[in-house]
Amino acid sequence: MGSERQQHMKALGGRLRRLRAEAGLTGAVLAQQAGVGQPTVSKVENGRMVPSADVLDRLSRALGLDESISREVRDLLAAVEAASDAVSSLDEASPAGTTVDDAVRTARLVRSFQCVVLPAMLQIAEYARHIFESAPGSTPEMVGRAVATRVERQSLLYEPGRESVFVLTEAVLRTWPGNPALMLAQFDRLLAVESLSTVRLGIIPWRRAVPIMPRHGFTLCDQQAVVVETFRGERVLDDSGEIAVYDETFARFAEAAIFGIEARELLLRVMQEFRELEDSTL
Repeated sequence: MGSERQQHMKALGGRLRRLRAEAGLTGAVLAQQAGVGQPTVSKVENGRMVPSADVLDRLSRALGLDESISREVRDLLAAVEAASDAVSSLDEASPAGTTVDDAVRTARLVRSFQCVVLPAMLQIAEYARHIFESAPGSTPEMVGRAVATRVERQSLLYEPGRESVFVLTEAVLRTWPGNPALMLAQFDRLLAVESLSTVRLGIIPWRRAVPIMPRHGFTLCDQQAVVVETFRGERVLDDSGEIAVYDETFARFAEAAIFGIEARELLLRVMQEFRELEDSTL
């Protein structure tokens, strides 16, 4: 992310921080009144996260801003968004934040479909490390920061008021890096997350035909943005027409998936196969 974008982010964050101070509010109180997480307020004010238009509106209302000041902060956000909309997969660890991270953190409903790799929000550290190490131009330092950022983001799964829906093909469970032991640890993570009241995990079994031939994974963040994943990174799309297409596509994949007890039983069956594979290599 270029220095121009960073400067715009810091300008927006600094302005919001001053407005909060003038209103006599702490970050925690502002977050509560705006209905967002306290880390979101902190990251925005420190220029490490870009708020969505919805989050900025919530903050503005909680601060009691008049129309002229509200327009000013919206203009600051527009300047940030105009600077860049494409990020590489390792930019998740950038100290200044990334568009992908912003989209996920500010969403109250995250829906992710994957046909090759596990959703980012469900990956254990070692699984994520293999993904980042395969990115062009990666270095150990970049990989370490990216993995830490990805794992830290997963705390969003436990926040009240958020909902996450994941749909993956059975092929995702059988396309694995590292060794069987890594995947057994990853399955433990999936089983733990599947039991959360804030999460729904669906799987399209290989015995069931897919409704649409999948081309790539994607993540919908509310109705505001969709993150499309490629070999070289991730791109955030905010065109309403494209979002509508991905919304409909996700719904069709979800209809083909199994959830609840059926999904858990499938996870346990595949997990047992990895145990047998691990035993055969000892």
